[in-house]
Amino acid sequence: MAELGKGVSAGKIASNMQKKLTRAQEKVLQKLGKADETKDEQFEQCVQNFGKQLTEGSKLQKDLRTYLASVKAMHEASKKLTECLQEIYEPDWPGRDDTNKLAENNDLLWTDYHQKLVDQALLTMDTYLGQFPDIKSRIAKRGRKLVDYDSARHHFESLQNAKKKDDTKIAKPVSLLEKAAPQWCQGKIQAHLVAQTNLLRNQAEEELLKSQKVFEEMNADLQEELPSLWNSRVGFYVNTFQSIAGLEENFHKEMSKLHQNLHEVMTNLESHQEKPSANAFTGKAQPRKKANLFSRLRSKRSSDSSPAKANKTTTSPPDGPPATSAEEKTTNHDTEESLVSPTAAATATFFQDTPTVTVSKSPSQPSEPAMKEEEVKAAEKDAANQSTSPPAVVVETFPATVNGTVESAPPKTNMPPGYICKVRAQHDYNSTDNDELNLKAGDIVLVTQFDNPDEQDEGWLMGIKESDWLQNKEFEQHRGVFPENFTEKY
Repeated sequence: MAELGKGVSAGKIASNMQKKLTRAQEKVLQKLGKADETKDEQFEQCVQNFGKQLTEGSKLQKDLRTYLASVKAMHEASKKLTECLQEIYEPDWPGRDDTNKLAENNDLLWTDYHQKLVDQALLTMDTYLGQFPDIKSRIAKRGRKLVDYDSARHHFESLQNAKKKDDTKIAKPVSLLEKAAPQWCQGKIQAHLVAQTNLLRNQAEEELLKSQKVFEEMNADLQEELPSLWNSRVGFYVNTFQSIAGLEENFHKEMSKLHQNLHEVMTNLESHQEKPSANAFTGKAQPRKKANLFSRLRSKRSSDSSPAKANKTTTSPPDGPPATSAEEKTTNHDTEESLVSPTAAATATFFQDTPTVTVSKSPSQPSEPAMKEEEVKAAEKDAANQSTSPPAVVVETFPATVNGTVESAPPKTNMPPGYICKVRAQHDYNSTDNDELNLKAGDIVLVTQFDNPDEQDEGWLMGIKESDWLQNKEFEQHRGVFPENFTEKY
């Protein structure tokens, strides 16, 4: 069996080699003009169209793969860019969650776009071009069968021409064998030659019919398929580019929404940085325009409590000018009250051991007539008694601005003088002057009023740490100023 298989294989190889030699010989004869060639101009045009269509499709496939590679590269670049934004976007900035969501949606959108391009464009292109190799192989095979058909046709025609020569040979022997043979043998030899020639002619005719049938079947199929394939290119191009255009349009619409959302997030961040809220930490305290506050307050208190002022009375020495009348005193007193409270409602609070006196006078109230003699004497007596008592400390209440709002609260018995509100330190602050507080994040500060509102610098508050106040530490020694933007309302 093995030897038979080898023999069959060797015979097939020999047959194929014989066919190749025959085809090569036929082509040479056709090129030299010694043999005619069967031509079909319509089919040749179809073959040219097929070659053009294959070239265009291959180029489109190549460019589409390049486009997909570019989409993939753009996806990776966009992903890295959004990841970079996530890394540099600080946690306390507004819109942090929005940026994370935008990055996730951006990645999903690119992935979906790439996958749809593969499914609706590239795979369709691969299917379209997948039919070309088989048709190309069939066209080549049809060409070989055409050569076989021409060769068989030429062989049969040569045998047909040889028949006429054989008829002449039968009438008149020409070969030496025929001349030397006896008379009775010459007829048999001629008959044998005629029979052999007829056999060859019959075999050639069968081969011609067989090759013609194979060629015509293949030719008919290709004549039908090639024009149909050529016409299909238009619909394929339309569908392919419509799919790409539609996918790209939808992709850019969705991407435009993401870009708009990202633009809004960046705008909010910019607004937050340009106009920080009252509680926002700006990174550093506002510069103070005034010098050390407590040094000025101490010098002012020293001048206010000098013996010359302390001993000043409203009575005149015995030999001096006459005492001021009661009406003048009343007028002067009203003037002092109007200076203390611009709203015509003043409140004076005395701390330590001095009594608390509250005086309220409306500017629309008419001046009283001259006091009676008894009232004048009583007033002079009170003035004399006040001249011998220690001077009272007057603390005026003024509204203060805390974290962008005007705060004014009445004094509380368990709070320091001039208490307004509480604030919590959000960041550490190291004092740069001896009238400033050292703060640690989380410290509670009791905000108090300034002795004089003109002493308050913009962005700075006066107060004492709640821990120092609860430990009964001296208020004057432990109070100080601190930057407002390092705290928030508690």
